[in-house]
Amino acid sequence: MVQSRPTLCHDGWVSAASPVEVEPTLSPDEITFLAKPWVTLVWDDPVNLMSYVSYVFQTYFGYDKAKAEKLMLQVHTEGKSAVSTGTREEMERDVQAMHEYGLWATMEKAT
Repeated sequence: MVQSRPTLCHDGWVSAASPVEVEPTLSPDEITFLAKPWVTLVWDDPVNLMSYVSYVFQTYFGYDKAKAEKLMLQVHTEGKSAVSTGTREEMERDVQAMHEYGLWATMEKAT
C-alpha cells in the first residue's frame, strides 16, 4: 500500500507528494491460516477392496503395513482419512496419485 506525504505549496508552486511504501501487516488469524498445512483425504468408496487401499498406502506413501491398515480402516469405518500432510502443491500431487490408483481423494486446509 502506498501512502502520500502532504502536498507542499511554495511561491505558488505545488509539489507532488512522493509515495511512501508501507509493509502490509497480517492479522494473527491470517498468519495462522497461511501457516496451516494441507491434507489429502481419501474417501470410502463402494469399489475398492480394503486390501487394495492398504496396498496403495504402502506403495505410494511408503507406510508400513500397520499404518496403512490403520488408515484404511479409518477410511472404511469413518468414511475418510487424512493420509498425508504438506504444502498445497504436495497435496495436489498426492490427490492426483490417489486418483491414478482409482481411489477417491480430495485435499483441504488442515484444521
